[in-house]
Amino acid sequence: MSGVAHAQEKPFNIYIGYSAGGGYDVYGRVLARHINRHLPGNPTVVVSNMPGAGSMRLANWLYNVAPKDGNVIGTFARGIAFDTLLGQPGAQFDATKYNWIGSANDEVSVCVAWHTSGVTNFNQVLDKELVVGGTGGSADTDQFPKVFNSVLGAKMRIVAGYPGGNDINLAMERGEVSGRCGWSWSSVISTQPGWLKEKKINVLVQLSLEKHPDLPDVPIITDFAKDDITRGVFKLVFARQVMGRPFAAPPGTSPERVAILRKAFLDTLKDPQLLAEAEKAQLEITPVAGDVVQKLVQEAYSMPPEVVKRTIEALR
Repeated sequence: MSGVAHAQEKPFNIYIGYSAGGGYDVYGRVLARHINRHLPGNPTVVVSNMPGAGSMRLANWLYNVAPKDGNVIGTFARGIAFDTLLGQPGAQFDATKYNWIGSANDEVSVCVAWHTSGVTNFNQVLDKELVVGGTGGSADTDQFPKVFNSVLGAKMRIVAGYPGGNDINLAMERGEVSGRCGWSWSSVISTQPGWLKEKKINVLVQLSLEKHPDLPDVPIITDFAKDDITRGVFKLVFARQVMGRPFAAPPGTSPERVAILRKAFLDTLKDPQLLAEAEKAQLEITPVAGDVVQKLVQEAYSMPPEVVKRTIEALR
């Protein structure tokens, strides 16, 4: 117990794997403003940005270098946990050995088609080409359509190289592309509520392992899986959505301290002050417990080899 007491006297550090202003940074800073009330000793909370290689720099540092005293957690891209499994370069960690503290959001993404595209449901994309915008090879906007084309025979043509999601939106308005796939529903409703009201976009399919309560009549991608291999691929690809805004502590952090951090994390995300701030900022908070994230990552790495192989092929 004395080690835990000593740890509480130090500042509590939250590292963010991206530069200031983006989604991961926003979630990290909102957490930082409220978590001290739920940690023993009410420590000072220090936030640091460590951008680089799409947050891989932080993921590697947290695993290999960060202090293991229970006063350091970090948040990085949700898909990075699966990079080692899927053969992506640069990962210097075993994702199953992080101590996952939890996720601030269980993210549901969607595919949408512009109202002039003639595409109103996902089944049509299996027969008719839909041109979608992409932001980069490892981004959801590029990876998800690749998977659908490979395992379902969908006809999505990716126009890559847009700097960000807002640029894809402008491209839809200009008629350069006809859709966007891998767009967080929380972002749709906060940034383009007018498009929904005016029916400028058709929501084709939900990309997650569970449906969003806002979208009871929109099919989920697992509905389209016709065999166990395809279901496994979808589980592997969309497991990242459940841990939409993940936080982790380094391996080697004491189990006692991990339990304290997990409880503090969940208590903070239920805190009325945090929820009021999140509502004002239109920030979706749907907490996922650390042990649930831990199990999800373990299950992904226990997938049958043929599922992993098929997923790697689909992402090429």
